Amino acid sequence: MSEIVVGPPEDDRPVIWVPQAGAQVALMTCPVFEVLIEGPRGGGKTDGLIMDFAQHVGLGYGAEWRGILFRKTYVQLADVVAKTKKWFRRIFPHATFNEAKMHWAWPTGEMLRFSYMERAEDYENYHGHAYPWIGWEELTTWRDDSCYRVMMSCCRSTHPKIPRKYRGTTNPYGVGHNWVKSRFELPVPAGDRAGPLITDPETKQQRIAIHNSFEENVALSSAEPTYMARIAEAASNPAQKAAWVGGSWDVTAGGMFDDLWHGLTHVVPDVQWSKIPPGWRRNRAYDHGQSRPFCVGWYAESNGEPMELPGGRVIGQVPGDILRVDEWYGWNLRPNEGLRMLAEEIADGIVSREREWGVRDVVLPGPADSSIFDDYEPGKSVAGSMLRRGVRWTVADKRPGSRKQGWERLRELLSGAIPGREGARERPGLFVCARCRQFIRTVPVLPRSPKDLDDVDTDAEDHVGDEVRYRVRERFRQSGGASW
Repeated sequence: MSEIVVGPPEDDRPVIWVPQAGAQVALMTCPVFEVLIEGPRGGGKTDGLIMDFAQHVGLGYGAEWRGILFRKTYVQLADVVAKTKKWFRRIFPHATFNEAKMHWAWPTGEMLRFSYMERAEDYENYHGHAYPWIGWEELTTWRDDSCYRVMMSCCRSTHPKIPRKYRGTTNPYGVGHNWVKSRFELPVPAGDRAGPLITDPETKQQRIAIHNSFEENVALSSAEPTYMARIAEAASNPAQKAAWVGGSWDVTAGGMFDDLWHGLTHVVPDVQWSKIPPGWRRNRAYDHGQSRPFCVGWYAESNGEPMELPGGRVIGQVPGDILRVDEWYGWNLRPNEGLRMLAEEIADGIVSREREWGVRDVVLPGPADSSIFDDYEPGKSVAGSMLRRGVRWTVADKRPGSRKQGWERLRELLSGAIPGREGARERPGLFVCARCRQFIRTVPVLPRSPKDLDDVDTDAEDHVGDEVRYRVRERFRQSGGASW
């Protein structure tokens, strides 16, 4: 990396921009293919990103040095384009910006393009393109990693010695909080500059996260000493404040349940089925999927008989307490991608698990997505195929309004699990065994629909959420607490 100056160094012209000590230097010198710079707002992440591309301009690569920088929507590009205009017009006076095509071009042939990508299908606009440098601004604004992963096929060049760089920035808060945190094994350990060096098991490419702090941005903190106070004031909830100001990954972000999810309260130590009181009702629920994940959840509902958990905590003393005991999530370890298993294979897996747990004769059929009862051929349905293998379901309520009512009931149960001021609970609560990892991974961060804030965004990875919604909606109907 060289200092970015106007003209060659021998001109004795002043330095226009130089990376600030810390994350910017670490990003621009990092040899790893895939790098994420993450942290609170105001740390200088965007400047570091655009200068990571700019440092290779004029080094002799010419037209082979091409880059593309993505934001999720076109409108969101305005800020990053403005920052490039601020710096590039001074650093590279002969470079030109094409407003219509949204790209910078240099007389020596280099080009940096700005574009947006809302869904993976937009990849068709870039198929066959070659960009040795690809950047992503505010990565958590994408709800899953499909766009991010599919563009890796375009990070290439015919020049054998040109750098290949996949770069991103993000703050922890956003609908994509969950997948970004998982992909880069965040947070970066306290006191460390970077997280673990991860080798992708499929591509064998390496990736790493670099932590950025507001204090590193000396220019902004000196010019705007009240900046962080204003950011804190602008935050709409405590989780957003913790992410924006502290760069904390220990939050739920962008979710329907942000204000209610307390991991230490709702997640309980794993319980063996044999330890659950015999009077508790056991059943299961199901959300079907093939190209998308399917989800089976197994539950035990209290009759008021308390159960002591490992460690001494007691639940079940409130009749109607629900414990999610086990789950089976049919995915290929990529967010929102299923296993394409046949209905018979899924049913066999359910039977096998229930026999292994010793509950085959006591687990009752519970609600499943009503679509599995529809014939895909005359006389053939998913529910029918499963029934022939010994797995029966009831029909989940999917009448108008049931989705919102289900989410509201789930909110009530999450709230009911939280003790009051005196440490007691009066309303039924929902608890989740720690082994239900896919519930813990996806449900707390389910995003609200931008079109209807009382509903979940149906494009999100909502399969566990739907299955849970069927189950808690069934409980509410049977309790007589609401009409359908």
